[in-house]
Amino acid sequence: MKQRIITAVVAAAIFLPIILVGKIPFIILMYAIASISLYEALKMRGHGIMTIPGLLSLALLWIFLIPNETIDVIADFGYSKMEFAFIAVLLLLVYTVITKNRFTYDDVGFHLLSLLYVGIGYFYFIEIRMLSNGAQLIFYALFIIWATDSGAYFIGRAMGKKKLWPHISPNKTIEGFIGGIVSAVIVGIIITFFTDLGISMPKLIITTAILSVFGQMGDLVESALKRHYGVKDSGKLLPGHGGMLDRFDSLLFVLPLLHFLL
Repeated sequence: MKQRIITAVVAAAIFLPIILVGKIPFIILMYAIASISLYEALKMRGHGIMTIPGLLSLALLWIFLIPNETIDVIADFGYSKMEFAFIAVLLLLVYTVITKNRFTYDDVGFHLLSLLYVGIGYFYFIEIRMLSNGAQLIFYALFIIWATDSGAYFIGRAMGKKKLWPHISPNKTIEGFIGGIVSAVIVGIIITFFTDLGISMPKLIITTAILSVFGQMGDLVESALKRHYGVKDSGKLLPGHGGMLDRFDSLLFVLPLLHFLL
């Protein structure tokens, strides 16, 4: 527990000021975290990032993360993001032939789905931050996730009896799941006293509840992925917490949804 707290404090001291600064420093940070997350996802399947498929996936991830505001960076080449994706798919499929199926069709699918899983979340992290009230919305999302995790943990320990998804995450309970939603809604309402999110109270409550549900589902999705590949944590970069995917799994679901809902 002590190691988890120390890591959380150090990470917050680095991460939170960059959220406030925004702009280029924030985009660079998102590119770095997204790249590490893709590395962790590929590693679960036993694939390296410093391979031809790994580097192709990383390159496509970087293209995918380009904010809409600066899309001219690739438009000057005469291609859209989708067309770059088509090129990457073709090259990955060709690689299955070159390797005589040591790199398989299934592996191609895993690489593409992994970069989408990672890329969509971090892309909307960047897109939300670039809004006029982007910093407030990101802090709102972070507090909602922290409230959900804390509420689910403590209420689950105090009152939890019915298992939520024992084959995926044995310690999670239905009572904890509901407790996480209630905690998130309470924190969401409290946030409105300190900042203007530009959302009416009824919409805030509904939005917060939806985000809390999908945040918990994001956590379960990553748990299912780790269980399928027989790993305890996605990485070891954050002592006491695991890897980047372990810390950002909920936000990968919450941030795109927050963007769509607002």
